[in-house]
Amino acid sequence: MKFVYLDNAATTPIADEVLDVMHESLKHSYGNPSSTHQAGRKSKALIEKARKTVAASFNVSSKEIIFTSSGTESNNLILFNAVHNYGVKRIITSKIEHHAVLHPCEHYANNGDIQLDFVRLHADGHIDLSHLEELLSNSDDKTLVSLMMINNELGSKLPVDEVAKRCQEYGALFHSDTVQVIGHYPLDLQKTPIDFITASAHKFHGPKGVGFAYFRNGFAVKPLLLGGDQEKGARSSTENVHGIVGLESALELSLKHLEDDITYVKGLKKYFVEQLKAWSSEIRFNGNSDDVDRTTYTIVNVRFPVQNELLLFQLDMMGVGVSSGSACQSGASKVSHVLAEVLNDQEQSNASIRFSFSRYTTKEDIDYSLHQLKSQLKI
Repeated sequence: MKFVYLDNAATTPIADEVLDVMHESLKHSYGNPSSTHQAGRKSKALIEKARKTVAASFNVSSKEIIFTSSGTESNNLILFNAVHNYGVKRIITSKIEHHAVLHPCEHYANNGDIQLDFVRLHADGHIDLSHLEELLSNSDDKTLVSLMMINNELGSKLPVDEVAKRCQEYGALFHSDTVQVIGHYPLDLQKTPIDFITASAHKFHGPKGVGFAYFRNGFAVKPLLLGGDQEKGARSSTENVHGIVGLESALELSLKHLEDDITYVKGLKKYFVEQLKAWSSEIRFNGNSDDVDRTTYTIVNVRFPVQNELLLFQLDMMGVGVSSGSACQSGASKVSHVLAEVLNDQEQSNASIRFSFSRYTTKEDIDYSLHQLKSQLKI
C-alpha cells in the first residue's frame, strides 16, 4: 500500500546526503573526542568544525554553541541555568508552549524557586503583546521570558523582534524554543537579540538524538549532567560525533536550499488549504494555520465538522501518516493542551488533525491524502 508521510513537524526523514556524512564518520571517526591520540583528535576536530558551522549560520561565536541530545535537553539546560545560575526569580511564558518548557517551569514554580506568569493569548493562539508588556512592567524581579518562535501544533509565529525589543526595554532575559524554526527560516542573532535558543536536528532532515543550545556570550553554563566535563564543562558525556556531523550537514543542506524549499512547500500548503476550503465552509483552521503569513509554511492544523475519535487511525490504515491536533483523536482522554487553550468545548470535540510538510512532500502526496481524507469524512 502507498504510504504518505505528512507528520514532518514531529520528525523529518533524514536526507541521503546526511546519511552519507554520518556513515563516513561512524566508519572512520570512531575515536573518543576526549582522547589525546590522533583518533580522538580527529573526532574532536569534527565536532569543533561543526560548532563553527552552526555558529556561523546564526552569526554568533562558536563558544556560544553547546551540543546536546535534543531540543528538550536544550530547553531544560537553559531553564535550569536561568533559575540556578542567572538569578531568575520570575518566568513569563504561555500555556501553549511545548512541554519541554512548560513542565520545567511548573517544576521550578512548584518548588518555590520562581514566580510563574502566563501571558494572555488571542483567540487564534498568538500572544497578547500588550499583556506581555504589562507583565514585564509590573515587577522588578529578575525575569526570563520564554516563548517559542513557532508553535509546534498551530504553526503560529511569534512576533520575535517585538518580544526581543520589550525584553531589552525591561531588562528581561529572552529564551525561545526555536525547534520548528531552525532549518526552515533564516535567523541572525545579531539582528534579533535572543539570549537563548534551542534546536533538534531531526526537525530539519538530520538524525534524532542530537541538538544544540545557544547561550549568548557572557552567560556561563552550569551543567545538568555531571561526570565528564565535555562541551567545555557545560555538558558531561561523550559527544555524539556522528550525530553532530549529521546535524551540521543537515543544517548546511537546509540553509543552502532554503529559499527554494520555502517557495515549494508554501505552494503545497496553499494548494492543500484551497482544496479543503472548496470541500466545505464548515472546515476550520486552528490558530489561523491556513494563513501562510502569520503561521509557518510547514504546518496546517485542521478542524473538521465531525466527531470521529478514530480518524487518525483510519487515515493510517489508508496509508496517510499525520498527527492529531487533539490527543483525544488518538484514544487518549485529554485534549491537547494547546488546543484546550484556543478552542471551546464544542470545538474540542470535533476532529482536529495536524498536517505538516517538507521538501520531500509532493503534490501527489497531497492529492492522495485529500482523497483518503474525503473518503473517511464523507463531506
